[in-house]
Amino acid sequence: MTERFQIYKCGLCENIVEITHAGTGELVCCSQPMNLCLEHRRNEDERANHTPVLERTGQGLMVRVGTNEHPMEPRHYIEWIEVIDEKSACRRFLRPGDAPAALFDTSTTPQRIREYCSQHGLWRGYMIMNSR
Repeated sequence: MTERFQIYKCGLCENIVEITHAGTGELVCCSQPMNLCLEHRRNEDERANHTPVLERTGQGLMVRVGTNEHPMEPRHYIEWIEVIDEKSACRRFLRPGDAPAALFDTSTTPQRIREYCSQHGLWRGYMIMNSR
């Protein structure tokens, strides 16, 4: 059984899908079951590189990845940042060379913030830097 917002990845072609409507079927890609991506949560070893950091600005919600700036190299970068609240989910896609950050035009308080690293997978959790 799937749950809304779960992320699955194909072990062969590396397609990634997000569940928007939960169901009872098994997700299959390349003729094999897809792998559920578990959300890593911040820990002491990875906090500096993967924890989304929130800052409320006059333009909305700025999310930066890592208290130390995450690398944004062709083989190791943040692919996307996602903010989820009670009514919506918004994702910003990033590319190598971009800053590991995204501005979200929202005044609501997010329930979940997560990011996907091309090398280290899915990360959830956040730290608040300041509020305005």
